[in-house]
Amino acid sequence: MDAPANAPRTASVHRVTGETDIALSVSLDGTGQTRIETGIGFLDHMLTALGRHAMLDLEVKAKGDLHVDFHHTTEDVGIALGQCLARAIGDKRGIRRYGSASVPMDETLVNAAIDFSGRPYLGWRVTFPRSKIGEMDTELFEEFFRALAMNALINLHVEMRAGTNAHHIAEGCFKAVARALREATEFDPRAAGAIPSTKGVL
Repeated sequence: MDAPANAPRTASVHRVTGETDIALSVSLDGTGQTRIETGIGFLDHMLTALGRHAMLDLEVKAKGDLHVDFHHTTEDVGIALGQCLARAIGDKRGIRRYGSASVPMDETLVNAAIDFSGRPYLGWRVTFPRSKIGEMDTELFEEFFRALAMNALINLHVEMRAGTNAHHIAEGCFKAVARALREATEFDPRAAGAIPSTKGVL
């Protein structure tokens, strides 16, 4: 049975594979407090921005096979975060369901849109001018957001409208998704606790 709308919307996941060991917890009604330890400095920076701008309380402690590369850790953190979001949101009663945001970062502009539809999809229209930011492969950001969307059961579109600086582009993506996520998970005061769908279920 799903929790009532006034219950704390929190969830935790401990995901262990042959490649990673990840403990992650989230509170949808937080204040943006984060404690992130993935072993990947730039990913820590992005997840901190995600928590702050989504107003999520987010804790992540990940150990992965970083001696191989950063792929498994990045993807599995996305999986665990998506699973936590799906559990914390419950039956979606009373939420806005949809969220969108447009975030500028200097020369960069990124748009993001989210639907807590229960039908996972990632639309990714982002290109990076270089293959790495520090030691992190820029192709891993798409893998992170795909893992997040598939496991949170959300329809997520991320589109870069302008940008030449790889750091700004990545940060714009995380902040835009965060702002869209915040809007989508907020309670709609006019919804009176209803499921935001004519089907009556999401």
